[in-house]
Amino acid sequence: MAATFYVPQNITVHLGAPDDTSAPNVTVPFVQYIKNVASSEIYPTWPESAIRANIYAQISYALNRIFTEHYRSRGYNFDITNSTQYDQAYIHGRDIFENISQIVDDIFNDYIVRQGKIDPLFARYCNGTTSVCPGGLSQWGTVELAKQGYTPYEILSYYFGEDINIITDAPVADMPESYPGTPLRLGSYGEAVNRIQIYLNRIAKNYPAIPKIEYPDGVFDLETEAAVKEFQRIFNLTQDGIVGKATWYKIFYIFTTVKRLAELDSEGITLESVSRQYKNALTFGDRGEGVRLIQYFLNVIAEFNDYIPAINIDGIFGPATQNAVKAFQQSAGLPETGVVDETTWNALLENYNTVIQGLPPDYRVGGAVVYPGEILRRGMSGENIRLLQSYLTKIADTDSDIPKIPVTGYFGEETEKAVLAFQKKYGIPARGIVGLNTWNAIAKQYDAL
Repeated sequence: MAATFYVPQNITVHLGAPDDTSAPNVTVPFVQYIKNVASSEIYPTWPESAIRANIYAQISYALNRIFTEHYRSRGYNFDITNSTQYDQAYIHGRDIFENISQIVDDIFNDYIVRQGKIDPLFARYCNGTTSVCPGGLSQWGTVELAKQGYTPYEILSYYFGEDINIITDAPVADMPESYPGTPLRLGSYGEAVNRIQIYLNRIAKNYPAIPKIEYPDGVFDLETEAAVKEFQRIFNLTQDGIVGKATWYKIFYIFTTVKRLAELDSEGITLESVSRQYKNALTFGDRGEGVRLIQYFLNVIAEFNDYIPAINIDGIFGPATQNAVKAFQQSAGLPETGVVDETTWNALLENYNTVIQGLPPDYRVGGAVVYPGEILRRGMSGENIRLLQSYLTKIADTDSDIPKIPVTGYFGEETEKAVLAFQKKYGIPARGIVGLNTWNAIAKQYDAL
């Protein structure tokens, strides 16, 4: 299964209980850490299936600590402890068993997830003799299962359920702390802002006083600032609406808590949950950008599904849009309600992404290339930027309000100014970034030439 999370080059281990300030930290290669843990916790004479199943659990447990920033979000400067009261056994400087070393080299960048999730499973385990952890893996129990002919996956499924997958060959990379280094505030934009917006929206389900961010598009706007301020009020932080390091890690800590990411019964993180989100279900009579977006998705899908009628993209949820939604729901095997609830939204998004991923790079719906599915902003480069620049340049040939720009494939200051000019002229919020609505407006003007 394809990877969705990087395995770190290194891991920092605290050689003691979390609050033992006298204990030192050691930073070691992740692969060496797993070899040490495996050599400290299991026997090299066990059947290979049992050894592999245990190592998968050890890897996933450690990666969950890193993924959730379990300790760093609490103000500690390490990723995991060596205290078996809290984490896994790690004996700094110990000898490594040769057969365990070879197995770890083979699978150190493989880990367990729930099906449909992207976060490493908190694969809790215990030895099964002197300690028992209900719902977790029994290390000695894996030996008996291996002797019965169970494969490593079957052993893991026995303990963690049949709804697990094993991610294989995940990429390995340096893993700096998640905090971007500078505070996020009104006017900031980028992936870090998008991440905070998504996390705040999920936290708001448990703390409804936090206003939902309707369009988490990576732009730190007034709506995002209001959500940050309310989060800060609830959790006794300075209410300045700025995401500094303290607020950043508090958001991460609360997000992990409400999602139970560091628990076996984790809610988990789906691809949809870190993608486009909207505040409420969309239904007949609604208006706005959310409606416009589902209309666009439906039109793209309709290009490849004759059962779904094409509709106008006008931002009005009228009879035609309702009929198209019902047609999509029927084709997707969903209840034909005509309402875009969370299930229908996720199905639309998945279907749209499948269509986009299968298109040749120059595929067009109308004259311009279909919206590429990512927000284009300053600092980016590539073929999508080149297309954007070529459309704006063509429009500028007949519209003096739009400055002409070179087609370089790099989104720099000149491109940003052209985008801002276009947005101001055509009544689009002037942010200087190109999302679905700006792309479609540019495409519409380009197609009309």
